Amino acid sequence: MKLYYNRTKIVATMGPASAKKEVLLAMIKAGVNVCRLNFSHGRPEDHKGVIDTIREINAEYKTNVGILADLQGPKIRIGLVKDGGIHLVNGTQIKITTQECIGNDEQIYITYDTFPQDVQADEIILLDDGKLQLKVITTNRLDTVICEVVHGGILTSRKGVNLPNTKVSIPSLTEEDLINLQFALKYDVEWIGLSFVRTGQDIIELKEIIRQSGKAAKVIAKVEKPEAIDNIDEIIAATDGVMVARGDLGVEMPLEEVPLLQKMIARKCRAASKPVIVATQMLESMITTPRPTRAEVNDVANSVLDGADAVMLSGETSVGEFPVIVIETMAKIVRNVEELGYPFNTSKTDVVVDPTSLNYLSDALCESAVHLAQSTDAVGIVSMTTSGYTAFQISSHRPKASTYIFTSNKQLLNALSLVWGVRSFYYDKLESTDDTINDVNGILKAAELIKTGDVVINTAAVPIIKQGKTNMLKVSVIE
Repeated sequence: MKLYYNRTKIVATMGPASAKKEVLLAMIKAGVNVCRLNFSHGRPEDHKGVIDTIREINAEYKTNVGILADLQGPKIRIGLVKDGGIHLVNGTQIKITTQECIGNDEQIYITYDTFPQDVQADEIILLDDGKLQLKVITTNRLDTVICEVVHGGILTSRKGVNLPNTKVSIPSLTEEDLINLQFALKYDVEWIGLSFVRTGQDIIELKEIIRQSGKAAKVIAKVEKPEAIDNIDEIIAATDGVMVARGDLGVEMPLEEVPLLQKMIARKCRAASKPVIVATQMLESMITTPRPTRAEVNDVANSVLDGADAVMLSGETSVGEFPVIVIETMAKIVRNVEELGYPFNTSKTDVVVDPTSLNYLSDALCESAVHLAQSTDAVGIVSMTTSGYTAFQISSHRPKASTYIFTSNKQLLNALSLVWGVRSFYYDKLESTDDTINDVNGILKAAELIKTGDVVINTAAVPIIKQGKTNMLKVSVIE
């Protein structure tokens, strides 16, 4: 199957619009690298059907499409309200209660049991993605909070609640999340997205559950709260990747701060060799129209220029009317930036070199491979890895040469579909270093990815049979 390979990867959220095999196949052909399962919506059997379809396509067409299982996290919502919704009028007061009831003009129910204990007077409460705003007047510290309506409007059932000033005591993994996590791990998804991350400890706890389950899924920390920004360095250190979740982030923090936060997070992730996804409303208008706005095109392009490993679509591909056209459009924008405007080989910033690090020599070798590829005008950097560490490191330097990763780790094969510029291949032979290098170079030549006379940079661990850390560079001229 002929595929176009952008270096910046595309993540597509699955849903009714993209569930059919022929639609998903067309999306993959157009450029989808990772499929996102949104556990805030859909039934387990629906997600299982999508997983089966992705695995069928990977097996049938020799693709390496990864799966990101996105847990809902402690999403706070109001309960049911009377038919037609309730009208919140500016300047009036309304009670928010933890006692379940049907909301009316006097009170509404909130799904957050310790809300009255956690909030303080004058804190802001945002409803329905920030469309409605309340201010806390008093709390009885038991079950009721009195609020004043600051910006009113019509409030309907089950709308989300954001608390930008409140230190929320709900754990990052809810009971529902734990059930969905075990479901995702059962089917060996490659990435787990943790919503509303606040500290690095949230990531560590999730990784421990994954480890105890005997699985190898990697973790994406979704940055969407002020606390996450405050603790961004420890979160990046603990996680395998980051998502700039601009939806809730733009509600919980001033909207005008989000563009620079996106750039800051992308820069820090690249310095730490951790992939970063930019998400939310990238081509939102294409849910109902086949052409994006000019502002949306600029948003996608600027996310690529910011250094994102991947750009993500949500409603555009899950419930939108034009899922394949959306992918084609995003791929064209990405491709144009990469071919005409992308600043390849810019130095990593914010890097703290630690000579005592266990990975110091491997890091130096990966950086050397990129510089060597630049100075020899190599067409590819070809590496062997079982952990994926070499792939993440090389990718973070954004080499101009293509990055080809060979691994015997089948789950890693698909996980690397999220990482900038990486194309992965299954390879399980452990011959001598020279034979293995000749073999993998031959595979790339047979696939017409390289040709006679091309220069490639090979990296490996010597002796190769030990599958240790990368410690060797070789400049190869393809015969």
